[in-house]
Amino acid sequence: MISIRDINSSKIEKGLVSVQGWVRTHRQSKSVSFIELNDGSGVKGLQLVIEPTLESYAKVAVSISTGAAIKASGELVDSPAKGQKFEMKVTEITLVGQADPETYPLQKKGHSLEFLREILHLRPRSNTIGALWRVRSRAAMAVHKFYQERDFFYLHTPIVTTSDCEGAGEMFRVSTLDPRSPPLLENGQIDFSQDFFKEQAHLTVSGQLEAEIGAMALSKVYTFGPTFRAENSNTTRHLSEFWMIEPEVAFNELPENMQLAWDFVKYVVEDVIKQCGEELEFLHAREWCEKGLSEALHKLVTSNYAVLDYTEAVKILETSGKKFEFPVSWGIDLQTEHERFLTDEYIKGPVFVVNYPKQIKAFYMKLNEDEKTVRAMDLLVPRLGEIIGGSQREERHDVLLNRIKELGLPQAPYWWYLELRKFGTTPHAGFGLGFERLLMYITGMQNIRDVTPFPRFPGYAKF
Repeated sequence: MISIRDINSSKIEKGLVSVQGWVRTHRQSKSVSFIELNDGSGVKGLQLVIEPTLESYAKVAVSISTGAAIKASGELVDSPAKGQKFEMKVTEITLVGQADPETYPLQKKGHSLEFLREILHLRPRSNTIGALWRVRSRAAMAVHKFYQERDFFYLHTPIVTTSDCEGAGEMFRVSTLDPRSPPLLENGQIDFSQDFFKEQAHLTVSGQLEAEIGAMALSKVYTFGPTFRAENSNTTRHLSEFWMIEPEVAFNELPENMQLAWDFVKYVVEDVIKQCGEELEFLHAREWCEKGLSEALHKLVTSNYAVLDYTEAVKILETSGKKFEFPVSWGIDLQTEHERFLTDEYIKGPVFVVNYPKQIKAFYMKLNEDEKTVRAMDLLVPRLGEIIGGSQREERHDVLLNRIKELGLPQAPYWWYLELRKFGTTPHAGFGLGFERLLMYITGMQNIRDVTPFPRFPGYAKF
């Protein structure tokens, strides 16, 4: 069997071929029957032409409906129809799996993304979601290619963890205790020493802390896996389960970290443009996609980045004369409207904002000499805003311990993290990129649930 994508890209010469897939449409008459077949390999299908002289024509015309799975053999010939180079004159066709025409939900007419979210088990058969799954697959491969080509080691960090990277406490608990009558301590708190792991455990929010262990031994590592947030955020930009890419590099400081982040984003975007041109052309033409995205992506991979100190960025925003929904003052966390002003109107390109106030950043970020800011960085890109967040990590034991105390975090879970600073500590840096956010940016999709095969969000965890 050959793929329909290879046929449509002229990798296959005319002649006898065999294909298989699912019926998108079936138009039939007494004189001829046309089937559009798609095997999931590309946006475009292949038209099958079935003549009444075919021995099984009567049976085919009656039994093969939209959604059915079939196999077909025949001659690949030039197509007289516009928009397709080849069609197949069928000599043999087999019905593999029937689809009830009365209940099969995907018909020839277009379907809304909202409707497709209601049929997750069938929505990848639609052109839109099928294209998104192929882009996601290619982008994931590009992630690994980028780091492997640069001699990074792929590290599998734990999904079940006893430490909270962000210190926010918005984590899913992992427990085998009876929720109706858990064992209690004298103070009324749950006795987690009787739990499966003998202490309180959660689903991870980040693999960063464990990746720092890897960097302190292998120099360059990266993680790419699922992470979880138990925040009750039911928006088009948030998921309860999502994938994160997190590199960590020993002996790196903030400038090297920024260059790595920029090279990484450009590499993945460029690879997807090259390998998934058909999918991007289709997706960027949809009515929900912001106009001009294709040009913006091509511009991104040929541009360079600017750098703004957070304090400078705040002054720019304060003196812009623009009225923002969220007022601007030193110490705030920049909102999307602020970020897009900096990228789209002021810099007119990508920019790293660095040296944020320590009170709005995590405990592990390196404290600057002013003791007010940390060596944090956010990569902002046009049309989106923040796409990457990272920092140089605090490698000084005493300073890190003081930050943990200052933020009121428990010291016990971070004993090993602190100990890394005692034995051969080095400056090191890394960042995190939410894979689904990157996919939204590349494809132009407006809802993160559409770039995720099986989304999890408050109130929903089907399949």
